[in-house]
Amino acid sequence: MAETTLAEVMAELAELEDPRAREVNEKHGDDHGVNLSKLRALAKRLKTQQELACRLWETGDTAARLLAILICRPKAFERDELDVMVRVARTPKVHDWLVNYVVKKNPHSEELRLAWFADPDPVVASAGWALTTERVAKKPEGLDLAGLLDAIEAEMKDAPDRLQWAMNHCLAQIGIEHAEHRARAIGIGERLEVLKDYPTSPGCTSPFAPIWITEMVRRQHDT
Repeated sequence: MAETTLAEVMAELAELEDPRAREVNEKHGDDHGVNLSKLRALAKRLKTQQELACRLWETGDTAARLLAILICRPKAFERDELDVMVRVARTPKVHDWLVNYVVKKNPHSEELRLAWFADPDPVVASAGWALTTERVAKKPEGLDLAGLLDAIEAEMKDAPDRLQWAMNHCLAQIGIEHAEHRARAIGIGERLEVLKDYPTSPGCTSPFAPIWITEMVRRQHDT
């Protein structure tokens, strides 16, 4: 039955393929052509199916892996399984969803955060930084925030894109959530000028840390 189901789901994903969607996605480094709203609708219909999720993941197909992430049980994965998955999740969307939708909900997330944080692979390290940013916001107890700022100050300017993005998010989160570190976080952002010229759509907040921090703090005071 599972084999048939996998074949059926792969056929349905093939039918959802849209050349225009693929063109847009490939600009962001994602090699699939499935509209994400349609992918989410398919996941909703399939509901949670851990075994099917694992089979979809094993295909190596990007759309199949995104669907796998949506229908899996995040707590069902062992630590080593997630470590392997993050190392083979090379496209940005698969990597991002895997960290946010699966690893963050898994009981091994803190252990993986510590293991990945200083990994020599910058994509894996970016997952460690993303998990650290989550802790900065939700559970900062025990984190060395000043030490994180030291690392960001020393390494962010020359970090590869995805690692740089993750470090910048952590910098902004420290500045937004922790008033005692805010001036230093803004100062680091101003000195390094990372993402200063990033194109931002009207109505969206710039990812440049000094603007991002100032805007989010202002909103907190307004509410």
